[in-house]
Amino acid sequence: MFWLSNETGSAEVLAFSIIASLLPQLLLGFFTGVYIDRWNRKRVMIMADLFIALCTLTIALILYTGESRLAYFYILLAMRSAGMAFHMPAMQASVPLLAPEDKLMRIAGVNNIINSISTIAGPALAALLISLFDLSIVLMFDVAGAIIACISLTLVHIPSPLRKNEATPALLAEMLEGLKIIYNKPGLFWMFILAVLATFFIMPVAALFPLMTLDHFSGNTYHMSIIEIAWGIGMLLGGAILSISRLKSYKIILIILMYLLLGLTFAFSGILPPSGFVVFAVITAFGGISMSVYSGSFAVVMQTMVEPSALGRVFSMYGSITLLPSMLGLLATGFIADRIGITNAFIISGIAIFALGLAAFVVPPVGKMINDEVRS
Repeated sequence: MFWLSNETGSAEVLAFSIIASLLPQLLLGFFTGVYIDRWNRKRVMIMADLFIALCTLTIALILYTGESRLAYFYILLAMRSAGMAFHMPAMQASVPLLAPEDKLMRIAGVNNIINSISTIAGPALAALLISLFDLSIVLMFDVAGAIIACISLTLVHIPSPLRKNEATPALLAEMLEGLKIIYNKPGLFWMFILAVLATFFIMPVAALFPLMTLDHFSGNTYHMSIIEIAWGIGMLLGGAILSISRLKSYKIILIILMYLLLGLTFAFSGILPPSGFVVFAVITAFGGISMSVYSGSFAVVMQTMVEPSALGRVFSMYGSITLLPSMLGLLATGFIADRIGITNAFIISGIAIFALGLAAFVVPPVGKMINDEVRS
């Protein structure tokens, strides 16, 4: 996406690329979970990964032959997104089948640490590869990575979850059953609502970080990379925090505290003077910590509150439900920056996220979950 926007210099191209990359996951996520819960999850991950790699290979061949029409890239980005709609929920739903419940928080922490290392090292490695090879060659590393991942998966046994009945209901009925599972757990249902509202405020600001660095702090690409690294280090530290065994009993409390922390990081970033770039980088690291702890804890909440046979549906629906405000927020980034102002956007979003954290304490079902954690 960013290569396309850089080559064309068009914000419209970036917007269409974002839509192509998110819309299929958003639409398909309501249905893919049904098949993930029906099918062998290891096979789903392998086939989805190979399909995504095939799309990447096709993009590489298009670049190599010089037939670089924008329509081709939009279609292939959408096809990759469709593959991700199967891959990510299947992977998340497989974890409780492989590990005991009391180790899920530590596993979430390790997973976030791995992702954080990728966030820190990925841009540097990408810059090195782009300087040495053509983009069509660089994309082949992604294909090779998918092949290695699929071979690794063939060596892992992932048990199939037990289903309550042998009969296979209709697609719509099974999808509605997944929604019913969420609705019938009031605490989880309200946590979903809070997550969707928080994402609506988080995503526009997340897209504004580069503009905040360039415009408000008068930075350059070097300063942008510092902010990326600061966020990655924060995510790394957040993963380490999740690995602390004593925290495994306080998942809901951690999620709410991370709303408060993330809201404060956004709000304080917005009130910093143009000379406060160093403080901005430190605050960004704390933002990375909050997102890492929040995302890991929320995943574990779903893995422990929902039976394994329904996790595919719950995770895929969660992805779709949170993608909608993400896409709306990303597409509104230009409007927000021009009409509201970048610093004001940080302040308003920060206050809203902080308020959501406070509101969580007064929602009765969430309050009951907090009391249960404290008593245990």
